[in-house]
Parts: sequence; C-alpha cells; structure tokens
Amino acid sequence: MSATYDVDVPVRWSDQDPYQHVNHAKVVTLLEDARTALLFDAAAREGVAAFEAGLLVAHVDVRYRRPIPWTRRGLRARMWAHSVRAASFTVGYELLLPDDGAGDGWDPKPAVTADTQLVPYDLAAARPRRLSEDERTFLARYVA
Repeated sequence: MSATYDVDVPVRWSDQDPYQHVNHAKVVTLLEDARTALLFDAAAREGVAAFEAGLLVAHVDVRYRRPIPWTRRGLRARMWAHSVRAASFTVGYELLLPDDGAGDGWDPKPAVTADTQLVPYDLAAARPRRLSEDERTFLARYVA
C-alpha cells in the first residue's frame, strides 16, 4: 500500500445511541467527515480543487467490527484509494479507537472498515465526468 491519509475525527456526545455506542447512521457521517478532510482539505492544499466542484456517492459498504464508545479523543480515520477508474474511485477506511496502552496511541484493530465509491460530477451539466489528471495524480499517492 502507498501512503495512507490519517485524520482524527471528533465523536460528538450526541452521536451515541441508547446503547452507549456511536449509532450506525452517525458512523457514516464520521466517514464523510474524514473523507472531506482528504478530498477537500488535503487536495486543496495541494492545488487540486476539482473534487469540491462535485462528487457523488455511488456506493457505501460499512463493516462494523466492534462498538464505538464515546471518547474525548475521538477516532482516527485511516484512508486510502483503490479501484481508481476513468470516472470513479473508491476510498477505503479503517476507524481506529484510542488505545492508551502502547504504540502510537491508536488500537491497530479497527472498529469499522468501510468503502465509499465516488463519482466525479459536473453540477452545471448535471452528469458524471472523468477524473482530471490532477485528481488522478493526487489519488495515486494513496492507492492501495
């Protein structure tokens, strides 16, 4: 795997359900928050702003490995790209829980693994578009 993109994502108190863990619908929002940091913030810092012009979610696959309790430290989202095609790509994720015991402070066993297939979209033309060369180059840094 090439480099991953890691970002810490806050877990809000209101993300919990009555069972005292993060509700499944809120997990998808946490994935979106992490993905925004990669495709909008990190990409824009590198001069790639086209993702902000339009991206549609084509498919989401979430696998819950263990409950996510609320924690002041939040989660670490580890992301990479795969299945990069002419007009779509997929972001893979691992959501890691804090581990106050050892290592870098994050439990290596993910609480959630997920994939989101995305399609670049031309909002003005109301149709999908192809990835630009800049977008492909950016994603290549994170291809698994």
